[in-house]
Amino acid sequence: MCGIVGYIGKNNALPILIDGIKRLEYRGYDSAGIALYLGNKIESVKAVGRIKELESCLQTLGVCERADPEGLLGGLGIAHTRWATHGAPTEANAHPHTDCQGKIWLVHNGIIENYIQLKEHLISKGHKFKSDTDTEVIAHLFEDLYEGDLLATLQKTLSLIKGAYGLVLIHSDHPHKMLAAKMGSPLMVGLGDKETIIASDASAIINNTKQVIYLNDGEIADINRENLKIINSQNEVIDKKVEKIEWDIEAAQKGGYNHFMLKEIFEQPETVKNSIRGRYIIEDGKAKLGGLDNFTNKIREIKKIIIVACGTARNAGLAGKYMIEEYAGVPTEIDYASEFRYRQPILDSQTAVMVISQSGETADTLAAVREAKEKGALTLGIVNTVGSTIARETDAGVYNHIGPEISVASTKAFTSELAILSLLTVFLGRQRKMSLIMGKRILEELEILPKKIAKILAADKKIKAIAKKYKNAKNFAFLGRKYNSSIAFEGALKLKEISYIHAEGFVSGELKHGPIALIDKNMPSIFIAPKDSVYEKNMSNIEEVRARCGKIIAIATAGDKAIKKISDEVIYIPKTLEMLTPILATIPLQLFAYYVAVLKGLDVDKPRNLAKSVTVE
Repeated sequence: MCGIVGYIGKNNALPILIDGIKRLEYRGYDSAGIALYLGNKIESVKAVGRIKELESCLQTLGVCERADPEGLLGGLGIAHTRWATHGAPTEANAHPHTDCQGKIWLVHNGIIENYIQLKEHLISKGHKFKSDTDTEVIAHLFEDLYEGDLLATLQKTLSLIKGAYGLVLIHSDHPHKMLAAKMGSPLMVGLGDKETIIASDASAIINNTKQVIYLNDGEIADINRENLKIINSQNEVIDKKVEKIEWDIEAAQKGGYNHFMLKEIFEQPETVKNSIRGRYIIEDGKAKLGGLDNFTNKIREIKKIIIVACGTARNAGLAGKYMIEEYAGVPTEIDYASEFRYRQPILDSQTAVMVISQSGETADTLAAVREAKEKGALTLGIVNTVGSTIARETDAGVYNHIGPEISVASTKAFTSELAILSLLTVFLGRQRKMSLIMGKRILEELEILPKKIAKILAADKKIKAIAKKYKNAKNFAFLGRKYNSSIAFEGALKLKEISYIHAEGFVSGELKHGPIALIDKNMPSIFIAPKDSVYEKNMSNIEEVRARCGKIIAIATAGDKAIKKISDEVIYIPKTLEMLTPILATIPLQLFAYYVAVLKGLDVDKPRNLAKSVTVE
């Protein structure tokens, strides 16, 4: 969702804050704002649109010149880049928000569920509101309760709030102090040389320090220029482990590519390799997943798995369901995280709830983890972000190890998740009835998959030419069967996310049960039809579309001449095991979506109305 940065220390706060929110712009980009302590008061500048609009306003108002570390007694400020939830993207609704007197300033990610009641109460006491946001309520409530002690007032304020928050606040009467609090929305503390940076994402910190403390729910960071205290929900000062960010700033830069999305697509040979590196023993036909070591025996006793995720992660889970049931023999369900706890799932100690989340902060998925734990199920996670809430709250899990994914549309995280699900399938299968030969066969093929991905990427010019030919289509159908039904859903999702073209993913076998009514010469169909156990069925479906004058783009196994005769376009992928075809089949669809969007002149990395991490329900 939105991006938060706060700074207190010896340096000029302004450039650090601007650099930080620029690195977080992929999390929210409809408005931005900054509040700086200048002399003896706090001044704020806000702008609608991207960070560059905020920078322009800062120059016009002369704030850049006045943000002098000598005048600031060091540096103190907060900044925010927004993805709107309550209230349209306007200057008034942009963060930071303040109270009636302009003394307390704060930035906030999350949702205050009881803000309407609080707002009505505060208005009745004479408070004047300037925005439509839920966040402004926090500032006025703080003002109403304030008696001189910042920490005590924040604790009282938070006790009256229901909902999720990651917030940072400063007060003009306390130029040497900053407070931060977390409940359900990510927040971390970066520890530098006589400076502290608060942020909602490591990308905003990494340029200044790699030493971080991850806040847990209910914790408050009380920061001044001399020291840092972490207070838990029992009002106890606690020692927190300082952790190290393992990736470098270069990983969050474009590296010569026009967009982060294209860079991340082309990183996939390496990221798939990183996801599986050191996690298998081919000669034993076994997967070696260190994050599961303490629960190996419990996992052996599991009778049912429920995979829970949202969006792209859910599509990965759908392919994982096929893998686990076919090769490990464990009954597996797949559920939308947003629906999981509302359908009264039947859980017990022999059920594993496996959640997938790139950010590790997805609100619906986190809620599913907590519901599963409440009902006694084992919780497992596949997460990219080390130190994230889901990584900490699941019983066990596996990290992706792919570095930051900046583009809003997920690509490398998806193929990494599929690779890890393949390893999990071997892990589960070898605990049960999977033979040594089958385990070795899967792992040998998984090991050489990065080279096959690179071969597909080498054909990107052909894919770009196909995208140019079809970029003006208004609707697309994506179709696949068995393992590749998940890729049909994912291909459609990628195209609609970044090109704004209406696209639907269908299970090919459902074509005759309704969707075929949509087919005509103006609606291209993209079939994922490798030579696998359902190849002939897919060929029949292609013929059905062809008979209705539909244009056909096929994703097919290299050397397949038959499919070329009945398709308008064919994109070939190397042959692999059926269970691993989704990893290869998704690559051309990612490139197709990317080039369609670029050729339409759209902002690929920051598609409208979307944000990278959805940390509210």
